Amino acid sequence: MRRQVGRNVVLAAIVVAGGAAIGGVLGGGVLADSQAEADPLRTFGQVLSLIEDRYPGKLESTEVVEGAIQGMLRTLDPHSNYLTPESYNDMREEQRGQFFGLGIQIAKRGQDLTVISPIEDTPADRAGLQAGDVIHKIEGEPTAELSVQDAVRRLKGPEGSKVTITIRRPSDGSEFDVTIPRAAINLDSLRVAYMIAPDIGFVSLSSFTSTTARELDEAISRLSKAGMKNLLLDLRDNPGGLLDQAVKVSERFISEGRMVVYTRGRIAGSDQDYYAEDGGKRFSAPLVVLVNGGSASASEIVSGAVQDHDRGLVVGEVTFGKGLVQRVIPLRNGGALAVTTAKYYTPAGRLIQRDYSDIDEYFLHRSEAEGDAPGEAEESGPQPAEPKPAGTVVPAERREAFRTASGRVVYGGGGITPDYEVPTQRLPVLVARMLRDNLIFDFAVRYNAAHPELDKGFQLGAEHVEEYRKFLDQRGFEYEPAAFEEHREVIVRRLRAQVSRVRWGKIEEHRILAEEDPQIQKALAVFEEAARLARAGASGTPGPDVAQADDAKPKKGRAAR
Repeated sequence: MRRQVGRNVVLAAIVVAGGAAIGGVLGGGVLADSQAEADPLRTFGQVLSLIEDRYPGKLESTEVVEGAIQGMLRTLDPHSNYLTPESYNDMREEQRGQFFGLGIQIAKRGQDLTVISPIEDTPADRAGLQAGDVIHKIEGEPTAELSVQDAVRRLKGPEGSKVTITIRRPSDGSEFDVTIPRAAINLDSLRVAYMIAPDIGFVSLSSFTSTTARELDEAISRLSKAGMKNLLLDLRDNPGGLLDQAVKVSERFISEGRMVVYTRGRIAGSDQDYYAEDGGKRFSAPLVVLVNGGSASASEIVSGAVQDHDRGLVVGEVTFGKGLVQRVIPLRNGGALAVTTAKYYTPAGRLIQRDYSDIDEYFLHRSEAEGDAPGEAEESGPQPAEPKPAGTVVPAERREAFRTASGRVVYGGGGITPDYEVPTQRLPVLVARMLRDNLIFDFAVRYNAAHPELDKGFQLGAEHVEEYRKFLDQRGFEYEPAAFEEHREVIVRRLRAQVSRVRWGKIEEHRILAEEDPQIQKALAVFEEAARLARAGASGTPGPDVAQADDAKPKKGRAAR
């Protein structure tokens, strides 16, 4: 299959370059050795030739070829993909964990390109940019019609080069130009790390990049000095990333010599077993891992290893089920082909990949009902598409059964099923509308400017809620007063959280939102059980509960990496 894909890509390029004459070329002896193989390729060439001859619109050869490649890859599986030069470069920047730019998180608020927050100790931070600032122009060009991705590309550039942006500051009505030098910006995969309870540390990872294990080590060291005796690791909405980092993160929790994950495929080198090595940075205290339908790939490797070895408990929702291994092959045009070469299995033998026979079901999006307003992006550029949970989860009784190190039954056949399934709390429709219309963020910026005396732990009284109501009226936001009163507590918490983020950053925002997060609250309640489980599984070995096919059994003794 891989050889045929390569030939199709080459032929697609030849077809477009040759125009109408291609049909004749393909009709010759090029593929005379295989008539069965030649027929679909001849048809492909004929279709492209007819399009070039007769389509009334303007044709871009590159777009036609890329569309043909993407269509071909869609017949394989959901994750084999063609990366354009731009998307391939974005992917490599993300995996390296660094780019050259200003250091800001931006979003489109209507037509306004808005600064959500500057990254600490970056050129944007040192230049005094603030949350809520509107980037009105970049090098004199208005930004109203730019997408976030287009704006990002204009803000990034070679290290040491400068870019002039025009800032409009709604808090005081000023408008001014500022010239900022570009510098190396680290793309941390660590969202937040702090003490969520007197002896419980909370660490949230957004992805698995080349720096993830190091970032985790630093966070664990810092929190341990602050008194951490238990760790809550949040992998929710983490779409994955580098395999070696998934293994290294797992090594922080899994005993030396124990399997983390294994892969099985058809081509040479695709059968690999990965074991925890002696890195000297193992964290042995009680562990709970949070996951949801947006946790995929590397996140599933870590949570699957933790669960199979009974190292800790998994809390949340069934993970995405992305267990296909892609090899990224650079192409001559600067792009790359990400083609599936193997499948991931957990230490017990569970196949992580979910069924994808129904592609529409596979990529079924969850409803927008929580989190930041849509459209936010880091200055680093387009973010990888977040996996979405399946529309239907296969019931446990219809899935393959496997056993953990202590003998507990866990299930395979797609994603990691948590030990405690706790659904994500959906925001009320009214609050979701406020977020989508940026009303909570905009009010928080205004409130911060009007209340410089705020201290952490502040509360919003009735007079502040009334101030927010008047703000909604000024913005023409229509709502039912009864619905506002019904969800008043949620609204106030969201306002407090956003004000705190604007004033003190993400950690203070997270502290407040954690108060209403049922998955976090459940996780905080099960650490004693997690400790007992880890002790019970210390001497056991996970394995299949039923006989597995030979190609799905881990072959002990293979090189780890």
